[in-house]
Amino acid sequence: MAIRLGDTAPDFTAQTTEGEINFHEWLGDKWGVLFSHPKDYTPVCTTELGMAAKLKPEFEKRGVKVIGLSVDPVDSHKGWEKDIEETQGSAVNFPMIADDDRKVSDLYDMIHPNANDTLTVRSVFVIDPNKKVRLTLTYPASTGRNFDEILRVIDSLQLTDNFKVATPVNWKDGDDCIIVPALSDEEAAEKFPAGFKKVKPYLRITPQPNKAEKSVTV
Repeated sequence: MAIRLGDTAPDFTAQTTEGEINFHEWLGDKWGVLFSHPKDYTPVCTTELGMAAKLKPEFEKRGVKVIGLSVDPVDSHKGWEKDIEETQGSAVNFPMIADDDRKVSDLYDMIHPNANDTLTVRSVFVIDPNKKVRLTLTYPASTGRNFDEILRVIDSLQLTDNFKVATPVNWKDGDDCIIVPALSDEEAAEKFPAGFKKVKPYLRITPQPNKAEKSVTV
């Protein structure tokens, strides 16, 4: 069954390169990024794991824990990690799930019958502290994942959870935001002291609330 946005992320217990974990307990009160790989010693995934390791401080700044998954056993993962450190210049610094029985892959619908083989597709799940799935992405084998985009979406999710805003096309942290239509102009004026620009009745632009050093004329 496909995982949909807003679903509770399936819980599981699994062996990883950092020992056995219970997924929900491991997440605790943090956000999580779970991303899968079709098998060990694959070239594109080697570059991805190296990048995820380099970006660990960026994830930690946002209160995010990262965990990988591949359908090979722990010993194979540990051998692959040596190659990743050698070729990417960064040691893997987060757990890698050993899913050789495909249990987690099945829970998260990572094996697609129309794929070229029965190995896991390359999926990404962003999970919030309430264990709800907030983003899903699926990539083809030939295209490396964009971790800048994953961080960008997490920034947007965390911002919009705390303020009555949405983020427009190509938004990045610090850019102007859109006031949600559910707020009246009067409510918006109260909630956003920096003001807002009313482009259309349904399109009102305001500086990012938690970084609003500038003001906008209504």
